[in-house]
Amino acid sequence: MFTNFYRPRSGFNPTITFPFAFLVAAGIGSAHAETDSLVGVFTAAQAERGKTVFAGECAGCHGADLKGGTAPALSGEAFAASWGAEGNNAQVMGQPFSVDDLAFFVSTSMPPGKVKSVSAEDHAAALAYLLERNGMPAGDTPLELGAPHLKEVMLSLGRPVPEQAAPPPELIRGEPGAIPTGGGPSQAELNAAATATESWLYHTHDYAGSRYVPLDQVNAGNANQLEVACALQLGEMSTFQSGPIVYQGVMYVTTNTNTVALDATSCRVKWRHVWQMQGPPGWTNNRGVAIKDGWVVRGTSDGYLLALNAETGALVWARRVADSTQGETFTMPPLIYEDLILIGPAGSENGISGWIGAFKLDDGTPVWRFNTVPGASQPLSVSWGHQADIKVGGGAVWTPLTLDPDSGELHVAVTNPAPDLPADLRPGDNLYTNSVVALDVHSGKLLWYRQLVPNDDHDWDLTQAGPLFATSIGGKERRLLATAGKDGMLRVLDRESHEVLYATAVTTVKNAEAPVTPEGSYACPGVLGGVEWNGPAYNPATQMLYVGAVDWCTTFWAAQSIRFIPGRLYLGGSVQMDAESQGWITAVDAATGSVRWRYRSDAPMLAGVTTTSGGLVLSGESSGDFIALDAGTGEVRYRFNTGGGIGGGVVTYAVKGKQYIAVASGRPGNMFMNGTLGTPTLFVFALDD
Repeated sequence: MFTNFYRPRSGFNPTITFPFAFLVAAGIGSAHAETDSLVGVFTAAQAERGKTVFAGECAGCHGADLKGGTAPALSGEAFAASWGAEGNNAQVMGQPFSVDDLAFFVSTSMPPGKVKSVSAEDHAAALAYLLERNGMPAGDTPLELGAPHLKEVMLSLGRPVPEQAAPPPELIRGEPGAIPTGGGPSQAELNAAATATESWLYHTHDYAGSRYVPLDQVNAGNANQLEVACALQLGEMSTFQSGPIVYQGVMYVTTNTNTVALDATSCRVKWRHVWQMQGPPGWTNNRGVAIKDGWVVRGTSDGYLLALNAETGALVWARRVADSTQGETFTMPPLIYEDLILIGPAGSENGISGWIGAFKLDDGTPVWRFNTVPGASQPLSVSWGHQADIKVGGGAVWTPLTLDPDSGELHVAVTNPAPDLPADLRPGDNLYTNSVVALDVHSGKLLWYRQLVPNDDHDWDLTQAGPLFATSIGGKERRLLATAGKDGMLRVLDRESHEVLYATAVTTVKNAEAPVTPEGSYACPGVLGGVEWNGPAYNPATQMLYVGAVDWCTTFWAAQSIRFIPGRLYLGGSVQMDAESQGWITAVDAATGSVRWRYRSDAPMLAGVTTTSGGLVLSGESSGDFIALDAGTGEVRYRFNTGGGIGGGVVTYAVKGKQYIAVASGRPGNMFMNGTLGTPTLFVFALDD
């Protein structure tokens, strides 16, 4: 006999068990389930209303059938693994989640970025529909958010949690004979990638992150003659933020579970590897692979590093190096240097304690780890100032790294603290969040850091630590590092003195100093503003930096009470984004910080920005338009609508003397659909022969 599903308040003592229908739907039931009487915590009318709310607010990401899309499934085995008593997250907590836990999460976090647009009644109705779809019966009493008895309604089998299932394997060995025997690119080629024209060897083109290619076959004079050379639909309904990598005419791209190698001129698939999730998946964004010596390496949303054979796609090894049950998830592209893979997990908003680590290329064994929020584990830390009962963390890493191979200096953009909004709960600077951190690439030793947004209360991650470049300022040649983030500021630092030489706004900045309070405050950029996962490009010919940015103002509220649920969003407040948004590409004088020109888009600019010696700036819009701009003036030289919002890489390369441009189109992110969805599709452009 199962124990109670609905544990009533004192004074009542019916025997009530978890309904068998829910157990089966959640993938955690038994053919021998027994029930005595079923009492629901919502009404049928609520669930019917919730069906309408779900269709309007949730189905676009979670799927109309609740089986998932660009956001996790809300029924079946995936939901059970995430919220059920036998799921990994509940076992980490040591107790089942309650309906109150789920209600708190839904009502304070969903829909992302516009929680306040959904009333408490509609949040309750959507939750009722979710519970009904997972087999829970309706009752006579409407579900009310915050009702005390919901804390006793366990999302469990109604029996003691069984012994923990075997954890995901730490190491999965690949196929016999899959180990690469060479084939490049070599370390020498990676070091010299900045001058490469027939390849795109790292996410940002080269270790310095320049996103500049010395190609001029396609130029400001003939870009209007570009045509689609080929296209490939990737066939997965995940977000598509991948930055294509190209070597010797072969391109490598990723979706959430797929890694695909294709001909870079014809888009014909050479091989496809599909990852089968071993643990609870995190966010479905994946931004691409790293390659070296015949290896293709990527991270997964369930915390694994994968190494594939570049020629065949065969799995060489997969090693679990992050804990997705705690909210750690890989979205960033790795960087490979010598025999090291450099990567760190996303998940600041889940309250993780961030890190960046190095792993051996031949088998994924860890070499070193640098903790990005070391003081977060110490109550009353000078840097954090939080009390012992307040969970703090953050400091995740989710954007490309930069590296100076000559000095061995690795540059990391560390992101926001958690909980996100109530800065008074962590009144210190919260090191090393929102900082550029420079590490010794071989040992992980801290060399220097510069914090740019201390005690962040707007979720204004520092997202970029690059490009690295040199230019003359006041007659003196200086080694510089560009940084940018969600606060909408482009800053350039001297890499010797670490001083900030200038800071230039690349989007609307308003009320940035106003603290976030429970009463609410309005600020620009918003929670999704500024520079997201694709950073600046540097053109040495024009001596300009080109930066894409989001302009989306937001009202922020700090919560008066917070709750930490492992593996779940830990926002500490709520946000409401404006109904209208826009985007920019801003051209900035690299020596002075003065704005040379701006290009305005009707929607956020998320795509990669690439510049060439042909006098072009290449990028894409959330509307679906691939654009080629004049690098000197910002005038549009070419425009083509791909049919899907663009949030992935835009890269250029030459094969057999012909220049190509590849664009990752479709589903740029759950928060950036902008009415233009599309499916993940790769477009390749070239001049007509």
